[in-house]
Amino acid sequence: MKNLQDATERICELKGSLVALDSVVPALLRQLDEDQRRQARASVESLAEAARTVMLHADISDVVLGAFERDIGRYLGLLADRHAPDASQPIDDGLPLTTVRIRTWRESAMQSEASGFFFSRDSHLFIVTSRHVLLDEATGHFPDRIEIDLHTDTRDLTQVLVWSIPLYADGRSLWREATDTGGAVDVAVIELATDRLPPAVVIRSFTPAHLQARGEQVAMGDPLTIVGFPLGFHDTVHHLPVARSASIASAYGVRFQAKGYFLTDARTHRGSSGAPVLRHRTQAAADGLPWQLLGVHSTRMDMRTRDAVHDESLGLNCAWYADVLLAVTQPD
Repeated sequence: MKNLQDATERICELKGSLVALDSVVPALLRQLDEDQRRQARASVESLAEAARTVMLHADISDVVLGAFERDIGRYLGLLADRHAPDASQPIDDGLPLTTVRIRTWRESAMQSEASGFFFSRDSHLFIVTSRHVLLDEATGHFPDRIEIDLHTDTRDLTQVLVWSIPLYADGRSLWREATDTGGAVDVAVIELATDRLPPAVVIRSFTPAHLQARGEQVAMGDPLTIVGFPLGFHDTVHHLPVARSASIASAYGVRFQAKGYFLTDARTHRGSSGAPVLRHRTQAAADGLPWQLLGVHSTRMDMRTRDAVHDESLGLNCAWYADVLLAVTQPD
């Protein structure tokens, strides 16, 4: 028991040391002039690549590698050219700031990575993701908290705050989920305490208005965009997602196989679960987000009878109809 207590105290000491280092290093880097910053950046990139090569051939967990890539990306961002384009200018139409990378944790061990997005209703703000990201009994996935990155400076998108969100309180789950006539729905939302968020946090969110068609017809074959973090891949300097092109692959408005989802045709990967499935609007949007939120990406679809040797994967995916958000975000 004493060894466990000693180990716990040591971990706490290391966390405190890292927090202190996280305060000192950015302060030092900001004192460098432009030439020194460029030289330091080149040196860090070279040494980081050497360290990455060593770690990839060593018996090191994915959690260590993930933390390494995250912090290297952040420090390289701090060393970026100060004369780069002003990040305070509009980023596309704000779409990249709607979506966040989710890391699930159980105690001190990272479990998985996924995607999620902000959805606001009245004065409430939610993170939307797939239900299996927060709990998946079939695979023994039982995280107790998630982490997301929140941008804190509109002029410098390298500045983020890691925000931890508990999944349970007093033994009860804090997220909301839904069922319908077809059974369980693989969508979950968890409300953020907006009064606890940093005052300068930079968030763009979808609203119930983005669920409306506004008189525009949606049909099979229409082009779509899926914004997320496939395999955790993203802009590690600015902490922004990437987009994959897709199309509607089943009769839209019809519940595929009597379930509450439709199919998309897109190349997706692990880490995309919970990503918003969007259709670009032809009508101008007063809110600056000219997108219709059609669905929540869940998982890839395939045929169990497919010959893995002779037949390629179908390349189809399941997207739950986004109108389920009206049910799970309804005020208590």
